[in-house]
Amino acid sequence: MDSPIERIRLSQTARDHLIKLKRYTKIENWNILCRWGFCRSLAEPSIPSPVPIPADSNVEMSWSVFGGNMADILLIALKQRCHQDGLGTDPETLATQFRLHLHRGIGYLAGDSNLKKIEHLMAMVEQDNP
Repeated sequence: MDSPIERIRLSQTARDHLIKLKRYTKIENWNILCRWGFCRSLAEPSIPSPVPIPADSNVEMSWSVFGGNMADILLIALKQRCHQDGLGTDPETLATQFRLHLHRGIGYLAGDSNLKKIEHLMAMVEQDNP
């Protein structure tokens, strides 16, 4: 499935949050932590605030690196969420909503005072799916 999102460049704030998350979780790859953040935001019922997010860090990846073997599933989840939120599924809307969800989710993970190791990420999933 072709994605309307070709390249992802993070803000410096998101990069700083990811560095903190890498230290706590010992997950070394940016893309895996970004997937966790994206999914964390999708799980939140509210629509992300439409705030401008600078692409001012040196962390950049392609959609295929971000999504890995889950890229199609993540794109479908994004489209479903946009539809659910009453937004369009045109390429520009998808790209904007992806960026907002990604950065919001990374911020949520980094701001979670209970997240101190990888087991705490897993506990989030178990808590949402008893």
